[in-house]
Amino acid sequence: MNDKNRCSWAQGNQLEKEYHDQEWGVPVHDDKVLFEFLILEGAQAGLSWSTILNKREGYREALDNFDVNKISKYGESKILELLDNPGIVRNKLKVNSTISNARLFIEVQKEFGSFDKYIWQFVGGKPIVNARKSASDVPVSTPESDAMSKDLKKRGFKFIGTTICYAYMQAMGMVNDHTTDCFCYTK
Repeated sequence: MNDKNRCSWAQGNQLEKEYHDQEWGVPVHDDKVLFEFLILEGAQAGLSWSTILNKREGYREALDNFDVNKISKYGESKILELLDNPGIVRNKLKVNSTISNARLFIEVQKEFGSFDKYIWQFVGGKPIVNARKSASDVPVSTPESDAMSKDLKKRGFKFIGTTICYAYMQAMGMVNDHTTDCFCYTK
């Protein structure tokens, strides 16, 4: 696994390499995974992705394995428990947004039949395949992430700016931003 040419951001630790090789950029249509990454990308705001990857299992444990229905019912005692949990990012605004975003996620599922059907509309239902030669060619946002962010904000979602939306789109395989020299580019 270590002798492969990867995107420059995935040259660090083994966890980053495995995430890059097995998950990042692979199209996701499972609402549970879409919710997990919506929360994790929001939690990353102001932090490194490596920090969030290292806390991912802590999030799964603390948030009932990202069960959106359970999270949507969290009350004050659970919020206090989460704010005391070193396995996650203990930021009150991010913890509160996790709960409110869970409630809004369920509303979107009811409106569209699934969150998948809603979120993939921003790329016309299929991945956008880019041909970036280096990480410096990758933008932090696009018109698609702008539209996604604007619509999610209109619906009340938090920690969902255009840069977070673009990172989400990359992670969920809505865009292929593996650099052209990366072994995952043509996967």
